[in-house]
Parts: sequence; C-alpha cells; structure tokens
Amino acid sequence: MPKYLIDVNLPYYFSLWNHEKYVHQIDIDPRAKDKDIWQYAIDNHLIIITKDSDFSSRVLLTNPPPKVIHIRTGNINMKEFHELISRFWGEVEEMILSHKLVIVHKEYLEGVD
Repeated sequence: MPKYLIDVNLPYYFSLWNHEKYVHQIDIDPRAKDKDIWQYAIDNHLIIITKDSDFSSRVLLTNPPPKVIHIRTGNINMKEFHELISRFWGEVEEMILSHKLVIVHKEYLEGVD
C-alpha cells in the first residue's frame, strides 16, 4: 500500500488524509527545505503530495523514487479543495501506481511517465 508525505502548504485537517498512510511534513519539520523533503520521501518510501511546482520539475528530471502528486488548482477555497480532492482521490491513487507524476487540475487529472 502506498504511503504519502503531505507538503506543509496543504491542509493539515482534512479527513481524507487523516490516516496512518499519510505523513504530514509539519509533523516532521515544518521548515524543511525541498531537498530535505525529497530525501525524506526517498528514505521512507513516500509519495510526495504538494502544490509546489519545484517537485514536479524535479521528478521529471529524475527517476523515482519518490513519485509526486502535484495539485495545480490555482486559488480555490477550502470547501472547493476538499470537494475536488475527494472527487478525484481514488483515481489519483490508481494513476500514481503507473506514473511518476500525477497532476491534479480543477477539471481533470494528468499522468506523466
């Protein structure tokens, strides 16, 4: 079963991610630099969930691990965010198994090999 590292810029209190397979960066080191987050994900076999495009760029230049789920929704309120992620999450989890990067847009998902 995949496990995930949730970047500090994503909501901490989100019932979907309130499970043992999700680790929140804020619980590890809220001020960690991207390179440290990347290495932590590698060392602990975690998939990074982020809004930070730096991780998407990095995963395109390297072979996983780690894999990345990049949430690119622009500015939306918390209710819209929860609805969007809840709607797409099952498909995101399936896609990340066969892609090194999954990008979540407002209307669709994009998988990158």
